[in-house]
Amino acid sequence: MDNGKTAQSDWTAFDALTDAEAEANALADPDNPPASAEQLAPSRRMPQVRVIRRALGLTQEEFAARYRIPLGTLRDWEQGRTEPDQPTRAYLKVIAINPEGTARALAAGVA
Repeated sequence: MDNGKTAQSDWTAFDALTDAEAEANALADPDNPPASAEQLAPSRRMPQVRVIRRALGLTQEEFAARYRIPLGTLRDWEQGRTEPDQPTRAYLKVIAINPEGTARALAAGVA
């Protein structure tokens, strides 16, 4: 029934569910079933730039400067307007695995 109010999620109740209960609830929802393995197969695993940046505690400006990524490009990636190409995805993976080493390598290359 639409009473003009937006439905609110009860996150406390959700957090109290076990993984099995949450999965059973998801599977029982006829309006929004979870994606099957076949539906997920074509999805590409891509580094989440925002997650990497936030984990490092950097602003967009700091991350872009440290790793020599144009700020507009970084913002486009984070907002889903564009996606990094394959070499850039590899670079982002290197940053995620060894952020300090990557920054040092870039700084050492500056003459």
